[in-house]
Amino acid sequence: MLLEWKAFASCSAGAIHLFIIVLLTLEYMHVPATAIVAVPSSNCYTFDNDNHLVDFTYLVGQNFEYNEEGSVPSDLVVQLCKDVQRRSQAGYISFGRFISSHSFLTGSEPIDYIQRFHNGDLVNCETTFKKMGRTAQVNIICGQCSNKVCKDEHGCICSVSYDERMCRVVAELAIPCAQSGPRVFKGFTVGFHPRSSEVVYNGLTQLGFEQLHHEFSFQSEQIHTSLYLSAMSSLSGLVGKPTFKVNPLKGLDVMLTGSGANGAMPTTLSPTVLTVNWRCEIIRSSPYEVNVSIPVSGYDPIEFTLTKKCDYTQERESVPMRGWATFGIISCIFIVMSSLLCCGGFIYKTRVEHQYGLDALPGMTIMSAFLDAVGRPRGYLQAGDPNGNHASQASWVNTSGPTPAAQRTNDRRYGTI
Repeated sequence: MLLEWKAFASCSAGAIHLFIIVLLTLEYMHVPATAIVAVPSSNCYTFDNDNHLVDFTYLVGQNFEYNEEGSVPSDLVVQLCKDVQRRSQAGYISFGRFISSHSFLTGSEPIDYIQRFHNGDLVNCETTFKKMGRTAQVNIICGQCSNKVCKDEHGCICSVSYDERMCRVVAELAIPCAQSGPRVFKGFTVGFHPRSSEVVYNGLTQLGFEQLHHEFSFQSEQIHTSLYLSAMSSLSGLVGKPTFKVNPLKGLDVMLTGSGANGAMPTTLSPTVLTVNWRCEIIRSSPYEVNVSIPVSGYDPIEFTLTKKCDYTQERESVPMRGWATFGIISCIFIVMSSLLCCGGFIYKTRVEHQYGLDALPGMTIMSAFLDAVGRPRGYLQAGDPNGNHASQASWVNTSGPTPAAQRTNDRRYGTI
């Protein structure tokens, strides 16, 4: 009996452990993975052969020296993503500067990456192409040199070759390369104008829109913000419908509209428009954060953050127009009812009271009486008035007047239309 109880307890403990493991696994599966925003820390970055971002910011300005062998002591110094110099007893000679990330290229085996330096010294190199001066090219190998072992943990220069006629130097550099980052959808841009890229350039989120907290914020009175999306035509079908998240959840009403929100394919010739409609419901001292995510099939999503100030609350756009809509509906009902009553009164007077013309229109009797009261001369006296003589009547006025029959005719017709 004791053995059976121990076996039962052992089985129960194992079942409980298994149940806990299953719960933890399910919980882990439901935790959403944090998306990595594709934004380099500096202009010292490039892409690998699979469009993954490789950031070399940690090596910016790192000195790599190469001591040359020969009768004249001289050496070459490479400052990654900065410049290349040749140092000797005669002084320093510049072989170019690193201008932008466009000079950081992807290489081919056995070279992984290539950095190019331009606009070096012009001394004895005045006849170079477009008088660009001395230039340099650094071929980067991820790993170790094939001909020697680097003593520095950051890497070393394996070999150097000069082309005096072209005023050019080529250096081979071996370094431990950085781990590849997110896969970037190159050629994709997001800006505030059809041909701009203030928010996203070449698939990379620009500085100021990559963080949840940054200094730039849209003002409270700006209730609409239009963003223009563009991509290469051959890859535009990979772009999906954008989504958004608001932090904090309550206080800012956000809605995405436009062709970009409906999943239309953006191209460089016809960018799509993504309109962010936001309305402040609660006043808040710090700005609200709206994180917009644009999925791209086969690539990491494009993500950027917009912030909105809420110094006062805002009503919906339909609220101010509701009064005008009510007034329009009431006016239409009044016009229709008036038309029906007018037609019904006209038909009734024509068929029942046998009146025709203008006299058959409803309200003409009242209008005739009003015109009769307003249009009658102030000194007019009816026939048979006992006060027919006026004290101010001149003696020379012709006392001959119309006949009684004419007076009765005029009295009867007075005030008619």
